[in-house]
Amino acid sequence: MSVIAEEIQEHWRIVRPLFSIRNENEYNLAVERLNALIDEIGDGEQHPLYELLDTLGAVIHTYEEKHHPMPECSGVEMLQFLMEEHQLEPSDLPEIGSPETVSEILSGKRGLTVRHLQTLAARFHVSPTVFV
Repeated sequence: MSVIAEEIQEHWRIVRPLFSIRNENEYNLAVERLNALIDEIGDGEQHPLYELLDTLGAVIHTYEEKHHPMPECSGVEMLQFLMEEHQLEPSDLPEIGSPETVSEILSGKRGLTVRHLQTLAARFHVSPTVFV
C-alpha cells in the first residue's frame, strides 16, 4: 500500500462515520451530529465546518430518501402536517415566534429560518431536513 493510501486510511477510520450511514443507529448518530453542527454553525457559511454540515446533510438526505421516503411536500406543508398530528395551534409554538409569526409562516408570507429548522427538528424529533 502506498504511503498516501496508508495516511488516508488512517484518517478515513475517523471521518467515515460522517459520510456513510448503513443502518438506523448510524442514521440517528448522524442526525445528532448534524443538529450539533447546526447549533454551533447556524447559517454561518464562512464557518470552517460549514461544508461538513452541508455534506452531512446531503448524506442524511440520501439515506432518508431510501429508507424513510416522504411524500413530496414543502417544509411548511410538513409543519402543517406535524401540527395537525399533534393537534397544535400557532399559539402552541412560542419557540418559533408569536402566533402571528407562525401564521405568517404557515400562509407562506414568511419563510422558515435556520433557527426555526433547529427548533422544529428538536420539538418533533426529526431531522431538520424534513422542513427544507
